[in-house]
Amino acid sequence: MIDQMTLYPVADDVLLAPGGRVVIRTYGVAPAAGRDGERTPVAYRTWVTGVRDQPRYWHWGRFEDACHGHRQVVEWLTGRGPLPAAAAA
Repeated sequence: MIDQMTLYPVADDVLLAPGGRVVIRTYGVAPAAGRDGERTPVAYRTWVTGVRDQPRYWHWGRFEDACHGHRQVVEWLTGRGPLPAAAAA
């Protein structure tokens, strides 16, 4: 199944916490190009691994939202901001 998907990296961060490493990864995912090179919609996601109630993830509708959302997640994890609203646990 993964060989039928295209991943588009957006941002990666690693935080070192007392309990270990926390990885924040934001990427776009889309089905492999269709016939005749037709465009397929891209879904953006942010995954956080290394926290107690893992995995924790967020969905974003557009590239710009994914970039902004990634920064919000990092701010939340470092205690500089609230939990991002688009959370899906």
